[in-house]
Amino acid sequence: MKAEQNEFLTRCGPGTPMGALFRRYWLPALLSEELPEPDCPPVRVTLLSEHLIAFRDTDGRLGLMDEFCAHRGVSLWLGRNEEGGLRCPYHGWKYDVTGQCIEVPSEPVESGYCKKIKLAAYPLVERGGVLWTYMGPPEHKPPLPEHEWAMMPPAHRFVSKRVQECNYLQAMEGGIDSSHVSFLHRYTMSRDPMFKHAKDSHRYNLGDTAPQFEVVESDGGLYIGVRRNTGDGRFYWRITQWVMPSFTLIPPRGDHPIGGHCWVPIDDETCWVFSFNHHVTRPLTQEERDAVERGEGIHAPLIPGTYRTVANKANHYLMDRKGQQAHQTFSGVHGFAMQDASVQESMGPIQDRTKENLVGTDNGVIMARQRLLRAARALAEKGVPPPALDPAVQRVRSVAIILPPGKAFKEAAKDALLPVFGAPHTTV
Repeated sequence: MKAEQNEFLTRCGPGTPMGALFRRYWLPALLSEELPEPDCPPVRVTLLSEHLIAFRDTDGRLGLMDEFCAHRGVSLWLGRNEEGGLRCPYHGWKYDVTGQCIEVPSEPVESGYCKKIKLAAYPLVERGGVLWTYMGPPEHKPPLPEHEWAMMPPAHRFVSKRVQECNYLQAMEGGIDSSHVSFLHRYTMSRDPMFKHAKDSHRYNLGDTAPQFEVVESDGGLYIGVRRNTGDGRFYWRITQWVMPSFTLIPPRGDHPIGGHCWVPIDDETCWVFSFNHHVTRPLTQEERDAVERGEGIHAPLIPGTYRTVANKANHYLMDRKGQQAHQTFSGVHGFAMQDASVQESMGPIQDRTKENLVGTDNGVIMARQRLLRAARALAEKGVPPPALDPAVQRVRSVAIILPPGKAFKEAAKDALLPVFGAPHTTV
């Protein structure tokens, strides 16, 4: 990759082409649990290098606006959430959920002064245990997202989030690179409670460490097909969905809940990782819910009261060298999430892609970069709306399936890739 392409793809602040692209989508901003009730404490939110404040007012309405009071720049995180608005503690200026100033105590009401003051603000909508925001031009706001996991009842899903200390792109690229599973997660698959009951899929993953990739464009992103030999003349296919701008759906394993991620830039050197599990045909079992709440599966244990992981860069991810040598973990880091985070953060805050040497198993990564480049340029230069704004395009599924040779996976698995609500996933 050329240096200018790397710069183009990784910079997402205001005024950048990639920032403009991300702003055209509904993005996960917070978990619902962060604003649990009316007049609860406000929450700082940094997205796409913008410093914002989120709150739920007395009537339960949600707001996301500029963090700093328009008067003297005080952080409204210090504010009082009261009687339909957020009041700055410095001089009492008060704002509603739209960012409109509704009280300036020092000025006569009849002057109408407060009507002239309005902070930048974005819509904030609750769906699927997540608070979503749209940060683009109001006239281009798309319909609300309808990713299948977000439409599940609470008993059927679990969503977590964590901070990752690197640019969104290298984290996202890890999510669409299936070949690393045979190495980085090699010993974890058979032990983790969210994966261990899918023995056939583990056998195929570990039995063929040189998978063949076939990647084709979908309406909303990519179908990333990974083919492994089953040993009986057929092929085990794991088909990952990548949905723009940064959602992935992990192919299922047995009857375990389906997993997936979304990576949202905090700034150019950190990102939020939203991770979700859902099961279409049944609620999560108590064992599954206990596991994900402990941070197992694709989730991670968190420092209490924060969304920072217990294992992190500062403590070397609690590296277990003895466990690495004893084949308890391949990398010495425990847990899927932190195994991924450790290698992705090790590349530096923003990976220098001019030095990499790509191979055939990187086709999904290559095509995702190309798709993002094309979409951001088309939006910046011609105003072309990006893909995956239509909820119908978001309603797709990942698939694990065994197919005979000579079958193109996109056609052979076509029905499985497009969900019928309430029907079971196609899985191995």
